[in-house]
Amino acid sequence: MNSSVSTTAIPGLGADVPALDARQAAPRMFDGSQLLTSGLKWLLLALLLVGMGCPLLFILGQAVLTPDGTWAGSAPFVRLFSNINFLPMLGRSLWVSFVTAAVTVPLAYAFAYALQRTCVPLKGMWRGIGLLPLLAPSLLPGIALIYLFGNQGLFKELMNGGIYGFWGILLGEVFYTFPHALMILLSALSQADGRLYDAASAMGASRWRTFSSVTLPATRYGIFGAFCLVFTLTITDFGVPKIAGGAYSVLAVEAYKAVVGQQQFGRGALIGLLLLVPAVLTFAVDAWLQRRQRAQMSSRSEAYVPRPDWKRDGFNLLAVALISAAILIMIAVAMGASLVKLWPYNLALTLQHYDFDNMDGGGWLAYWNSLKLACGTSVAGTIVIFTGAWLMEKTRGPARLGAVLSPLLRFLCFLPMAVPGLVLGLGSLLFFNHPANPFNFLYGTMALLVVCSVVHFYTTAHLTAVTALKQLDPEFEAASLSLKVPVLKTFLRVTVPLCLPSLLEIFRYLFVSSMTTVSAVIFLYRPDTVLASVAVLNMDDAGDVGPAAAMSTLILLTSAAASLLMHFAGSGLVARTQAWRRGRGH
Repeated sequence: MNSSVSTTAIPGLGADVPALDARQAAPRMFDGSQLLTSGLKWLLLALLLVGMGCPLLFILGQAVLTPDGTWAGSAPFVRLFSNINFLPMLGRSLWVSFVTAAVTVPLAYAFAYALQRTCVPLKGMWRGIGLLPLLAPSLLPGIALIYLFGNQGLFKELMNGGIYGFWGILLGEVFYTFPHALMILLSALSQADGRLYDAASAMGASRWRTFSSVTLPATRYGIFGAFCLVFTLTITDFGVPKIAGGAYSVLAVEAYKAVVGQQQFGRGALIGLLLLVPAVLTFAVDAWLQRRQRAQMSSRSEAYVPRPDWKRDGFNLLAVALISAAILIMIAVAMGASLVKLWPYNLALTLQHYDFDNMDGGGWLAYWNSLKLACGTSVAGTIVIFTGAWLMEKTRGPARLGAVLSPLLRFLCFLPMAVPGLVLGLGSLLFFNHPANPFNFLYGTMALLVVCSVVHFYTTAHLTAVTALKQLDPEFEAASLSLKVPVLKTFLRVTVPLCLPSLLEIFRYLFVSSMTTVSAVIFLYRPDTVLASVAVLNMDDAGDVGPAAAMSTLILLTSAAASLLMHFAGSGLVARTQAWRRGRGH
């Protein structure tokens, strides 16, 4: 009897084997392989519990327990809310976060719409400019606003000192959160069914009617997700309010002052828990809405391709150019102020602000420490996060064990998305600095800064890895099992090369994020492990605004250079390791 059996070629193993379903081949996995993967899963669980779970439990305990360890009940919250200044401060935090989201999301939507749904020229350049703020610490917009509208700013007459307060926080946070909203909305607008637009055109619908009836409803979930993200980033950020907030006190700055300035760890923990509430709520609501979202593209859909329209394209080009100009002005002012003697009175060029060793803040040591942190986080984080995603998506263990371990691992992998950096940093301070903690020796070391940074940025990198792994056919693992190839050999010689582009993206994301982070590490450094982003804050506190601008500029340029280097080096590496994709005839 003749039968047709499909085969699968496995890159890296050099064999064509019968294609099997992963579920059919799973029982053939060696007991040793099961033991190894189960052990690695438990190790990942331990790392996440130590880096995320325990710090959150400690911040909860600090908030609800008395110093002698007894239950404090609602008394700490009553004292906090009964403070005459607290409720107004809470209202200010909510209001400035809401207004920031209400301003940022429409701007990001207009920018993303121009890039995805029009024929504006130079889309790559505009996209790069729109994402530039990702490469700078959140302190940079605050410094730039002071140089523009502060007491000695270029346009101080326009604000008359009003930049120190609500308007300073609003403008700075719009700059800081704009690229985050832009990335979500670019994705939301990336796909559309062209048949709907053809039907609207055939029925004589106007541009506005088509936009309000077709485009806007199809992207409402992306809009809400961007709004939630901007709101959460704003209410938990203390970089911009610390520099440009003046007397306009907000929760994040109050938590920082309570811990660093007043040593009131209980008060700081309570405020940290409050900062956790909006993040968790918005994350939960966004997850619920994502489950209700329907696919915009079906098998019968036709990709929407925008047609040239000089009126529409001209208007959108103007909008993109104005937003890009505002971004570039903020960056150019911060960079320019770092290169002149005394802004704006003496504009003679000088490099004196880059003489960090003669300034308060940590000197050049802070910059080299940031490079060490970025390299350590990107290397260790890429290995841990991608391996963890592979363990969860591509391996199996005992059924009873998996029923408990897998859901717990998934929860801990997604938890960092809902935990603000300031809360994680404060919890890590309370946990690792506790004298009874066996991990106390890590406090103040570069190793702890790496652990905290990896955990802080875990979710985004994990989602990137999972997306790449889900695109791999299960037949690769099934064929490897049928050949009795060790599971780690398949992982190293097949899975890793196939997912190399995503690995490089995770590496780049972790590097840049570690260079610019402030909130997650502000409580964890010692004088010998001070970081560049923290040095910016310290120099600004000391009145050295020029050196603070110089350090911010250095962080931005380093992040940009590293991104470009990884892009070009990664392109060559991907071309060599994935040459098999071009086929046998090439």
